[in-house]
Amino acid sequence: MNKRLLKVGIIQQTNTENIEDNRRRLADKMRKLAAEGAELIVNQELHDSLYFCQTESTGLCDLAVNFPSEVTEFYSSLAKELGVVMVTSLFERRAPGLYHNTAVVFERDGSVAGKYRKMHIPDDPAYYEKFYFTPGDIGFKPIDTSVGRLGVLVCWDQWYPEAARLMALSGAELLIYPTAIGWESSDTPDEQARQLEAWVTVQRGHAVANGLPVVTVNRVGLEPDPSGQTNGIQFWGNSFVAGPQGEFLYRASDHAEETAIIDIDMNRSENVRRWWPFLRDRRIDAYGDLTKRFID
Repeated sequence: MNKRLLKVGIIQQTNTENIEDNRRRLADKMRKLAAEGAELIVNQELHDSLYFCQTESTGLCDLAVNFPSEVTEFYSSLAKELGVVMVTSLFERRAPGLYHNTAVVFERDGSVAGKYRKMHIPDDPAYYEKFYFTPGDIGFKPIDTSVGRLGVLVCWDQWYPEAARLMALSGAELLIYPTAIGWESSDTPDEQARQLEAWVTVQRGHAVANGLPVVTVNRVGLEPDPSGQTNGIQFWGNSFVAGPQGEFLYRASDHAEETAIIDIDMNRSENVRRWWPFLRDRRIDAYGDLTKRFID
């Protein structure tokens, strides 16, 4: 089977409280990636601002943007200028007091190819997302684009095999995870290492179980806790691309901004699924209990 290479650009960035500067630096990086041949560019979670969910504050809801708005127009115009498919991650204001953590995919011509609202919403120390985000209601539906059918999920979704599987069963050709995850300052180095490798391993497992490439783009750098109750989050970077057998095609550092273009053979999944026919051998007649919270 002939190769069908897709050039995927990723951006691992450190953010500040200056939203306009964050956005400008992202645009500069995207222009660079496009000039180097990227056809698809993937950004990290909530890439325009600091990760504001470290605290609960109604005032921070002012960061949410309307769809459409000057912000969506900015990325739409940029996608059209560069002629690339672009995965963005925005704080969506759906209605007064109703917000989502939403990935928006722009087509090469600047049109909206589709969007995905984050389905799994965490509520952990320094990750108080349930305060801000209503769980998604679009479901696990791939987004059709000129570069392929994209299974776009967001951060906390990456721990759930069900989400990856449903995207695969709906015909996704690529699993994509914009992400914001890092270390809590009080954890020991051993615990930090376990957390990082668990995060990498579970997503490589999604690649293997579904015979699909995985693209995960995380933020990097220290973001202070505005409340002062913790020492903030050290976002651990490690953005990576894995092939359909879980093999690393690229892995970024844990401390620095990075941009990269990774060639993904979009036809390789077909062969991998012939060798490992997991979808063929699934016992769908015996999985009904998966819809239960717990089996007593």
